[in-house]
Amino acid sequence: MSKPFSEADLGWMRRALALARRGLGATSPNPAVGAVLVREGRVLGEGFHRRAGSPHAEVEAIEDARRRGQSPSGATLYVTLEPCSTTGRTPPCVDRIVREGIVRVVAAMVDPNPRHQGRGFALLAGRGIEVVQGVLEEEARELNRGFVRWITSGRPWVVQKCALSLDGRIGTRPGDSRWLSGPEALRMAHRLRLEADAILIGAETARRDDPALTVRLLRRKVERQPWRVIVTRSGRLPDHLRLLTDPAREKTLVFRNFPLPMILEELGRRGVLQVLVEGGGKLAGSLLAEQLVDEVALFLCPLILGEGPLAVDAPARFLGAQFRLRECRRLGEDLFLRAIRRDGREVDAARGEAGPERIGKGKR
Repeated sequence: MSKPFSEADLGWMRRALALARRGLGATSPNPAVGAVLVREGRVLGEGFHRRAGSPHAEVEAIEDARRRGQSPSGATLYVTLEPCSTTGRTPPCVDRIVREGIVRVVAAMVDPNPRHQGRGFALLAGRGIEVVQGVLEEEARELNRGFVRWITSGRPWVVQKCALSLDGRIGTRPGDSRWLSGPEALRMAHRLRLEADAILIGAETARRDDPALTVRLLRRKVERQPWRVIVTRSGRLPDHLRLLTDPAREKTLVFRNFPLPMILEELGRRGVLQVLVEGGGKLAGSLLAEQLVDEVALFLCPLILGEGPLAVDAPARFLGAQFRLRECRRLGEDLFLRAIRRDGREVDAARGEAGPERIGKGKR
């Protein structure tokens, strides 16, 4: 079904991916999707999925073209995810694509939902529309890694966030851990919150820092705040905590004596696609020991503290976890690192127990 694609296709798909990123943190439990409608090298319309229940990216692009006085007939539609083929909160995008006379659909990735996988492509091809898939597929899957994890397993993607000194400390006394990093790193931390559907901390962090766990330090307007989740093994939390008393208190969940996998499963049932962990070293160590951390977002600050808690306080049974570095950049005086946990095959390859890791599996 899929046919070769060109350099121009890559360029338009990059634009569609940039549009999709605008919806991160706002579309759950739907994926973030972007679309661009093009004819003869010219943009007719573009759009992205803004929130669950609102028009999908394909429809946004078509309606944008109509507002510009352009007909989608004969155009190519670039979209970051296979168009939907079933009726949910909105009608099937496949039907609208056919009705508008679009002649070519270029998609980054297939729908990961086993019930829908490939069905939209087959329906489009059956109506004589050229279908190209796999254009910047890896980038699209990474963009929606939370959705892919949730739709295939019921669990959210877990990001462990930490700011630490050069000697691996997260603070010297209560409250210090919040101020190790500079203003640029703090803004990035709030962007990570924006992309998350829930923020997870332990009871010790809640008592010690009394955090708000809201998205604040961004220039853009924030219409939706994440769930705030407290995990505790014992008793009562102080009644005065902001998480229990502020205007967003209805978005605070407290889990007492729940195993961590069960907490993630419950968050998945609530439509949470991505969890940002902002707890201390004990919570980080427990999550890592149970192989529940998918990604690490680390802010390395140019300080030597010489004392204080470590970033990871792992239980004795913890044997370590291997990650592959995906991003490294400077934010003011701090260094931002992002790494993804290796799966079993990647670990074996890294140890030399298997053949060389294959790079670039995108379809052409």
